[in-house]
Amino acid sequence: MRILIVAIFAFLMAQSDSFATCQCHCVNGEVEAICTSSIDIKPICASKICPFAPPNIKPIEPLTLPPPGMTSCEMKQVLDTNSNKYQWKRVCK
Repeated sequence: MRILIVAIFAFLMAQSDSFATCQCHCVNGEVEAICTSSIDIKPICASKICPFAPPNIKPIEPLTLPPPGMTSCEMKQVLDTNSNKYQWKRVCK
């Protein structure tokens, strides 16, 4: 019985967003899954209305290679859920 309870608890913790490496965010005014690794499986993001991204000048892209397994990176406006404002972030695919 104890093993079953521990297994269920571990499964629920693994499903938690705090351990997720892919999360759905508003990017340039649209919902998009952002992952920290190329081997992560992108979730199906629920449709929601994102605020419009303000027209800003795109910052200069850093001259760095993409992380292993990623092919390209670009600067995108990502909605910060804490401040509810868009911030420029480097997003890799």
